[in-house]
Amino acid sequence: MTAHIESKEGEIAKKVLMPGDPLRAKYIAENFLTDYKIVNNVRNMLGYTGYYNNQLITVFASGMGSPSIGIYAYELYKFYGVETIIRIGTCGTPNKEVKLKDLVIPTSSYTLTSYPKLFFDDDNKEYSASSSIVKALEIYTKNKNYPYHKGVIITSDIFDVYVDKERYYKLYPSNINYLACEMEAATLFCLAKHLNKKAGCILTVVDSDYDKNSISSEEREKNLNDMITISLDTLTALD
Repeated sequence: MTAHIESKEGEIAKKVLMPGDPLRAKYIAENFLTDYKIVNNVRNMLGYTGYYNNQLITVFASGMGSPSIGIYAYELYKFYGVETIIRIGTCGTPNKEVKLKDLVIPTSSYTLTSYPKLFFDDDNKEYSASSSIVKALEIYTKNKNYPYHKGVIITSDIFDVYVDKERYYKLYPSNINYLACEMEAATLFCLAKHLNKKAGCILTVVDSDYDKNSISSEEREKNLNDMITISLDTLTALD
């Protein structure tokens, strides 16, 4: 047990699916896993372990932002023997070619967060996903004939919908064709790099700088279900 996770030895699987929202973790367990049980309820950061395609999988929420995922992913990797984490979530896009409801598979994420420097004295700004996870996510996304994009994203410490976009994006290198902006992936990739683990991410686009249409709750649920299935299929296919 750690300060943030009450799970006992053996209750956390080697492979973890990590949504941000604790209630989404609950939804995934109830709708996609069999023989599942709750393994964490500290601070209502819900975690569940059960079976998907006859493999033991843990679904564990991360909360929002680098500090939060930094706590939970680190403790899962360091103290619970987790080898692989795939983050799933929603994102916005600054890219005209990326449409609402498309999926984004990050190959890497560029960040200005202080987490890598403070935790590892690491001055890098861009962190890569595990290539084997990127490849598997792409295969299962193609199998569903789902529109997707693969490339570099931004991990931000702010919800960029609320800021002056022209000023904000000038803070990032202009030679990179960013596909999306979210708040956790780079920190997860950084942890995997330093702890010699595997990490990946898949995102659903729900906000666009070029499309102000809204997505209904029914559309969000269906799209998220597709993303959940793709990520769970990927997890169970990995060594």
